[in-house]
Amino acid sequence: MPAHYLAKLSSPKRTAQSNLHLGVTLAGIAGALNAGGFLAVGQYTSHMTGMLSTAADDLILGKFLPAFAALFMLLAFTWGAACTALMVNYAKRNQMRHIYTPVLLLEAVLLLVFGLVGANLQQHAVITVSFTAVLLCYVMGLQNALITKISNAEIRTTHVTGLVTDLGIELGKMIYWNRDTTQAHTNEVLANRRKLHLHGMLILAFFVGGILGAAGFKYLGFISTLPLAACLSVLALAPRIQD
Repeated sequence: MPAHYLAKLSSPKRTAQSNLHLGVTLAGIAGALNAGGFLAVGQYTSHMTGMLSTAADDLILGKFLPAFAALFMLLAFTWGAACTALMVNYAKRNQMRHIYTPVLLLEAVLLLVFGLVGANLQQHAVITVSFTAVLLCYVMGLQNALITKISNAEIRTTHVTGLVTDLGIELGKMIYWNRDTTQAHTNEVLANRRKLHLHGMLILAFFVGGILGAAGFKYLGFISTLPLAACLSVLALAPRIQD
């Protein structure tokens, strides 16, 4: 794959195509981590809606430690997103040339750590939550905030609820029967086909990534995250290599 193509994916100069291709890549990685991570730690680590619901249920049932554990994982996701904002804004303020590289490299390093020592980390816990689950939540927060900032909040990669909602809205527009469009006061309802394509591709990438991630964790274990770390490293370093 040409270096200039890879460099464009994480370049500060964005296009609709580079946003789509980067979003699909990161959605695939997120799907692999979410589905595969469930087999490793028994928890979906990108589903913050579920985390809050779990915390609420456990509080009402008197299960205070599991409730605090869910809130702690939510905090890890939030801190991951905050760290992305800190790094990207620092890079912009200091006029760094490759403002997204530090976040991608950090995510790659954390996945490398997860793949190499994840089994050992799982034996240690914070409020009944294994370090591996906390690490995955943090990584998910990093990644989702990164693609959000890159695409100006158009793309999300770690969860698909919003994507499916937007896809459904556009499908509803597409099948809407526009009657009496000849009248001046009538606004024709038209689907945004670019959004249909974008959200459809992201959902498909997340699903395919989930299948591959689940298979990887089932047959290879934690080490299956090493190819994901390598992919992120290539995305991060491609602009510097091209320079």
